Amino acid sequence: MKTVEFALTKGDFIQLSQLLKVVNVAANGAEAGIMVDDGVVRLNGALESRKRAKIRVGDVVEVLDYRIYVK
Repeated sequence: MKTVEFALTKGDFIQLSQLLKVVNVAANGAEAGIMVDDGVVRLNGALESRKRAKIRVGDVVEVLDYRIYVK
């Protein structure tokens, strides 16, 4: 599994679909949405079905072979 660290700098959260685009797991918002719809995204160990879930410092997102730590 590839580990990615993302430093949250603007505001106190980022939407899940935006995070997947920013760290280059998804090529665009549509692809990020499909990943969520397909049930391959986990937030803090639980299956996440909200494309616009608010991801905050301390959260861990797992998708495909990536684990994203939000700092």
